[in-house]
Amino acid sequence: MAELKNNLSRHLRAVEGGEVIEVTDHDRPIARLVPIEAKTRIQLRPPTRPFAEIRNKVYPHEGSAIDYVELLLEDRRNR
Repeated sequence: MAELKNNLSRHLRAVEGGEVIEVTDHDRPIARLVPIEAKTRIQLRPPTRPFAEIRNKVYPHEGSAIDYVELLLEDRRNR
């Protein structure tokens, strides 16, 4: 474990590169450092249509009887 602490940056770069590191304490495994799967990273997609098409779009009111300002104020009072 001391070796991990002393060289943490190097070990994290190795994990980032795909290596799996098992952490031991007196030859007893206690943890495993594994790279995060690539699928959890954000992927940007190009727009499917130009923004100008939807810039002035107005959505109909949902007809809800909820007073959102009062709801927000109530939440703040309860903190």
